[in-house]
Amino acid sequence: MISGEARGVRLAPVPPGVRPTSDRVRESLFNALGQFFEGGEVLDLYAGTGALGIEALSRGCDRAVFVEKSPRAAAAIRENLRRTGLEGRARVVVGDAVREMERLLRDGKVFNLIFADPPYRIAPAGAEGLLRRAEALLAPGGRFILESGEEPALAEKGETRRYGGTFVTIFERSEAK
Repeated sequence: MISGEARGVRLAPVPPGVRPTSDRVRESLFNALGQFFEGGEVLDLYAGTGALGIEALSRGCDRAVFVEKSPRAAAAIRENLRRTGLEGRARVVVGDAVREMERLLRDGKVFNLIFADPPYRIAPAGAEGLLRRAEALLAPGGRFILESGEEPALAEKGETRRYGGTFVTIFERSEAK
């Protein structure tokens, strides 16, 4: 972990088939978001190792929900939460990110931060669907962060930064809901 209460903790080995966000990209992203958070909830979709959501918890978010389709990756998230001592503030869901977003919408949940790191070859319609659902799940002033391998077709709706072969687009919900 880069900063906060879990700073310096080494995460579990990355499971096969998981493409984790690099430390450099994660550090740059959190510099853009603000170093620390005062509470709030985070949703980490396509969570992989859980590094983004765990970093947000380490920096002051109250609670996190991690959604990961791979049981092996979900086990790595649980191990990383244990290593950082943050397991009591998190829930790991093994399942499809879009279906889980729909369930969270039905349950009336809202989040201050939503991270989505889907497979890099996400279609424009898929990215638009993620953004539409994320907007409905965001608290006023909340932010949705989409990581991809190419500039998303909807980049004009947010602020995109490029880090080598990684594009990170930050969308912000207005204060009014």
